[in-house]
Amino acid sequence: MGPIEIILIVLLLVVVGVVGWGLSAYNGFIRQRNLIQESWRQVDVELNRRYELIPNLVETVRAFAGHERNTLEGIVRLRSQAQQLSSSEHGEVPSAERAQVEEQLTGAVRGLMVSVEAYPELKSNQNFLELQRQLAETEDRIAAGRRYYNANVRNYNTRIESVPSNMIANQFNFQKATYFEVNDPEVRSTPNVSFGEISYRGDAPAGGGATPASGQLGTSAPNELPNPQGQERGPIQFDQQSQFDQQPQQADRPAQYPDGTEPPAQR
Repeated sequence: MGPIEIILIVLLLVVVGVVGWGLSAYNGFIRQRNLIQESWRQVDVELNRRYELIPNLVETVRAFAGHERNTLEGIVRLRSQAQQLSSSEHGEVPSAERAQVEEQLTGAVRGLMVSVEAYPELKSNQNFLELQRQLAETEDRIAAGRRYYNANVRNYNTRIESVPSNMIANQFNFQKATYFEVNDPEVRSTPNVSFGEISYRGDAPAGGGATPASGQLGTSAPNELPNPQGQERGPIQFDQQSQFDQQPQQADRPAQYPDGTEPPAQR
């Protein structure tokens, strides 16, 4: 076998390898895209179930809490928008607009559940309690489905942006998928914990820095990883000393004469 034949065989093997890798990468994108669509359909089923529960919830709350009219109207409006977007997408992965509307609807329903705490008769209504339970279960399934869907989107988008698989993605026009995220500040915000009177009362550190009583363990630059070991906490001090430190017990003091001498020990 001459050198020309060897070169041709090597080139043929390289071409076959490149074509095989390209087919494998393309099929991988197809599988991941189908997995994203399947995981989204599971979320979409729960969203449609929430659409069905909301009208009954609105009517039940309206019968007991007419003062919540603005909140109820907002929920009905957001539900209508979400249903229209769902119908226009025909079960495809959600657009950024639908994700935003669903997020607003979630916040509106959550706000309604908080506001009904002021109506004892409504909280004891069996129909409302059953709707509340079903909505809570639906929201839990939506949250679980959203996590699974977003994990598949992350893997898919990572392959689209990575080298060399991005060449296949660009060649066959594989577009990045949209996350179904919750960006509600009330959901993402850290609760403000107050310990009342049991707080740090020591002197402020030099330089006017905040004391640990502010509830923050420290701040770092946005791009730095958290360092739990570097969070220093000041010692807890008290304003008053213990009663036993301020006033020694009278029984422990020896009796003295007016001139300062002690009497003889009694036997």
